[in-house]
Amino acid sequence: MNKKRIRIAPISNLNHRRQFLKIGGLGVVGAGLLVACSNDDDMGGDPPVDPGNGIFDLGKGDLGVLNYAYALEQLEADFYTKVVNSFYGNISDEEMQVLTDLYYHEVNHRDFFKAAITAAVDGNTDLVLPTLEFDYGSLDFGNREMVLGTARVLEDTGVAAYNGAGKLITDPGYLLLAGKIVSVEARHASAIRSLLNPGSADFAGDDYVTTDTGLSAALDPSEILAAVGATGFIKTAFTANNLP
Repeated sequence: MNKKRIRIAPISNLNHRRQFLKIGGLGVVGAGLLVACSNDDDMGGDPPVDPGNGIFDLGKGDLGVLNYAYALEQLEADFYTKVVNSFYGNISDEEMQVLTDLYYHEVNHRDFFKAAITAAVDGNTDLVLPTLEFDYGSLDFGNREMVLGTARVLEDTGVAAYNGAGKLITDPGYLLLAGKIVSVEARHASAIRSLLNPGSADFAGDDYVTTDTGLSAALDPSEILAAVGATGFIKTAFTANNLP
């Protein structure tokens, strides 16, 4: 990894939004441990693979929701890994640091979900979504607009996914974790929108927060997975037959 590009030391004179992101990421660390210690009746029993086609199914109940979130976090972590390993040209120090922060957050989210699900199913890795493969096709990671435009879609989608999954979670511990992570994902979405259009109100635009309710979108897993599948980024097939 190019150490010149991945900088952990804080940069001076960062704006308040950048500091807000850093604080938000730290709050998730303790939450990951909560899931690993929780027991749930929905954490086993059903076969994870459809014997008819050999494709992994996310499962039902809390297990299905956790595997679903793990799939999305794998995508975000992989995307930002590629971003920080090939930053587009003329990137500012502040913009580089924001994207680096998002990289660390998403890698942490991904790793927490893998460890948490594995612990919750007593180490039965057959019930844990495998590591996914990705292909970004014609997405040019050297193009600022393409990178930030894709990041905006992924972050907005992630928020809608967690919002929609909340009603499906039965264990209070998992619900607490989802609430902590979605708050971080929302900060990511806000930061990316501000990078794309500095000084604007896009961070809470009408396309993101509805004016009539003051809430952001909440979509079912089927809607989210259809949208993510349409990008063509995820190459490993899996199903979500037991989620709405």
